[in-house]
Amino acid sequence: MEHIEKRKHGHYGFVIAQLTSRELKRKYARSYLGVVWSVLNPLLSMAVLSLIFSRLFRRSIDNYPIYYLTGYILWQTFTGATIAAMTTLADNKMLLLRVKFPMDLFILARVYTAMVNLGYSLIAYAVMLAVFRVPPRWTMLFSPAVILCLFFFALGVSYLLAAAYVFFGDIRHLYTVFLTLWMYCSAVFYPVGQLQGFMRTLVENNPLFIFIDCLRTAVMLGRLPGTDRVLKMLVWSIGMLLLGFWVFRKNKNKIMQHI
Repeated sequence: MEHIEKRKHGHYGFVIAQLTSRELKRKYARSYLGVVWSVLNPLLSMAVLSLIFSRLFRRSIDNYPIYYLTGYILWQTFTGATIAAMTTLADNKMLLLRVKFPMDLFILARVYTAMVNLGYSLIAYAVMLAVFRVPPRWTMLFSPAVILCLFFFALGVSYLLAAAYVFFGDIRHLYTVFLTLWMYCSAVFYPVGQLQGFMRTLVENNPLFIFIDCLRTAVMLGRLPGTDRVLKMLVWSIGMLLLGFWVFRKNKNKIMQHI
C-alpha cells in the first residue's frame, strides 16, 4: 500500500508539472518575448513609479526603486496566482469531467505557475540590487521563508476563490475591485510611517504588507524581521491555507455538481 501511495503522489507531481508547463505556454503563446516579460514587467513598472514618486518620498525612503520593486514583485505574484486560480475549475471543466484527477491539482498548478514567474522576476530583482548597490547580506537567506509563506497564503485564498467562483461568477469582478483597495493598504509604493491612527494599524496588520515588510527588512536593511512580524506572517499563511483547504474540501461534492 505504501508503494502504491508513493507512485500515486509521484504521478500527481508529474501532472502538476505538466499543467504548470501548459499554463506558462498558454500565457505567453502570442508573445514574441515570452517569459522575458516576467523580467521586463517589474523593471518597467519600477522605472515609471520611481520617476513619479522617488522625489516625493526621498526623505522617508532610502533607495526608492528597490523599495518599490520589493513590494511589487510580491504583490504581482499574489494577484497573478489568485486571479488565475479563481477560474481554473471552470476553465478545465471538460478535463475534470473526463479525467479523475483531484480538483486541487488545477488550483495548485496555477499557483505554482505564479511562483515560476516570480522566479523569473527575481532575476531582474537580483540585477537591480547590484545596480542600486544593495550589498549581499546573510539576512537575504530569510527571503525563501517569506516566499514560502506567500505561497501558502496565496494557495489558501485561491482555494476560497475557486470554490466561490463556481457558485457565484460575479466574484471575479468584485475581487478585482477589492484588489485595488488591498493594494493601497499594502504600502507597495509609499512609506507606512506617514500613516497614523486606524489606517496605520490596518496596514501594519495586512498580511501582504507583512510579507513585503519582512522581505524589505531582510534585503534592504540587513536585519531579520522582528519576532512579532514573523509570527504574524506564519499565522496568516498557515491559517489561510488551512481555512481555504477546509472550505474547499467541505464543498468538493457541491462544486463537482455545479461545474
